[in-house]
Amino acid sequence: MTTGPQPRTGHRSTETPEQPDRQRTYSRSAPAAATARCIGRLQHPYRQDVPAAVATLARLRRAAGRTVHETPDIWGIDGLEDLAQIWEEQQDGHEADPAGSKAAPELPHPDKRRTHEMSTQAEEDAVHVAVTLWALHQQSVRDAAMYEPGWSLGRAVRALARSGGVSSSTPNSESEPDRNQARSAPRMEDELNETLRKRFVRIGTSTSFDMLTVRLREVVLLLRPARIPLDYARLADQLCRWQNEEQRASVRRTWGRELYLSYSRQARPGGEGEDNAEDTPPLSETGEPDPGL
Repeated sequence: MTTGPQPRTGHRSTETPEQPDRQRTYSRSAPAAATARCIGRLQHPYRQDVPAAVATLARLRRAAGRTVHETPDIWGIDGLEDLAQIWEEQQDGHEADPAGSKAAPELPHPDKRRTHEMSTQAEEDAVHVAVTLWALHQQSVRDAAMYEPGWSLGRAVRALARSGGVSSSTPNSESEPDRNQARSAPRMEDELNETLRKRFVRIGTSTSFDMLTVRLREVVLLLRPARIPLDYARLADQLCRWQNEEQRASVRRTWGRELYLSYSRQARPGGEGEDNAEDTPPLSETGEPDPGL
């Protein structure tokens, strides 16, 4: 049975076990659905310190930054079995006609076989990267779920900028404020936003999949201490489509839209931060609400 984390209304999660969500999973692409299944199976037990889940995440973290076939020690735990199961479910649905019979198999043309193999590889790579990045993101975090639907990449980066980024200390509210520090705060925030913006731009300008995954890893390591989650099912779908040159520009547009829409909505009069700004459904590449993610 498909499992997935419960949505929340703020940066930090309450301790709520993940619940089944079959309808949402089957409305997604295969990489997104497989990622949601895999993480949904692991996230709650890890947050409960279940030894098996803790050991599994440690193995997944060690595989971050490496390809699927370079890490045979995580075969069977990185979501690829879930992906294969979803492929079978989709194939069964396509083969059956309305009367319930199955069409005779056809031998594919060599070009079709190559296209199929490339598509298969792209989906495997997308799931592998998404799941291992989540394991890195969730490392040592028990008080929050780092995979949460609705938290797009652009939204997460914008939330990190608004939160002040990663800080090793928190200000003492009982002490007298430093006026010089208060005057410089907007400037410091602007500089932080610019730094994060440049990191986000680097993701968008990546020219290879390896480069893209390295730059995503850098951002994930910034999100973790701030307890800001990411929708890894959505990211897996985007990573899969990014590998298709015909869809790469579309994915980049979506990432840019996620960033500036999260900013513009939060800045509207009466806005009250991320919770109010991001309750609308994510957009598809055409600008319409995305029914699949």
